[in-house]
Amino acid sequence: MSKQDTENPNPNQLNIELPEEIAEGIYSNLAIITHSNSEFVLDFIRIMPGVPQAKVKSRIVLTPQHVKRLWKALSDNISKFESINGKIEDKDGMDVPFHFGGPTAEA
Repeated sequence: MSKQDTENPNPNQLNIELPEEIAEGIYSNLAIITHSNSEFVLDFIRIMPGVPQAKVKSRIVLTPQHVKRLWKALSDNISKFESINGKIEDKDGMDVPFHFGGPTAEA
């Protein structure tokens, strides 16, 4: 066995580090999605009841290909979740009183 084999027994394996401050996560109850021809921007926002202003808590910029993979992974995970826990209620009616411009969708 070579030295390289002992350091990384599976060269196709990706080791991912999760720093403690990131592991805690950030709560978001609104996502604003905008896009250009080369990227998607996902802004995650926390809206608090009775507070007329909200801040973007996290912004993720992705290529269109990565967004499509994320969409497929989310769809698969939602199906698995609903098969165990029941249908997730989709409650529309949250009107966001602002517009960032450009193509927008809410999640």
